[in-house]
Amino acid sequence: MTEALFTPQQVFSLRPKTLQTRIDTHYKETHDAKSTIQILIALQVRDELGEEDFSFFMKKLVRKLFLETKTSRTLRRYYFYFKHYFSSNEWKVVSIRLFSVKNYVTEKIEKLCTQFIKEPLAKLAGS
Repeated sequence: MTEALFTPQQVFSLRPKTLQTRIDTHYKETHDAKSTIQILIALQVRDELGEEDFSFFMKKLVRKLFLETKTSRTLRRYYFYFKHYFSSNEWKVVSIRLFSVKNYVTEKIEKLCTQFIKEPLAKLAGS
């Protein structure tokens, strides 16, 4: 098991420049998008709770993670928190990239199947 890049105390106390340097170095060495995104989420919490400005923190890296790296569950889970990092057209690209059409079509087919087949048959069986 790998050691965490930052302790919770470090996330909320280190200066932005130090955080940026360490996160950049960590990502360049490991290419671990999961831990990088999780740290950036923690920094958004720090932005909301603290006095220092962390809005659009490491924008270039965030954009690279969402537009260029392999999609993952972590990216899909946290993508909404980074909406303000992208223009509306770019946001559509990110959404399409993270959530494939196959998943969308499958969900729609299941919904239609339930709506037009399962529910009417359940009503017939109940009568």
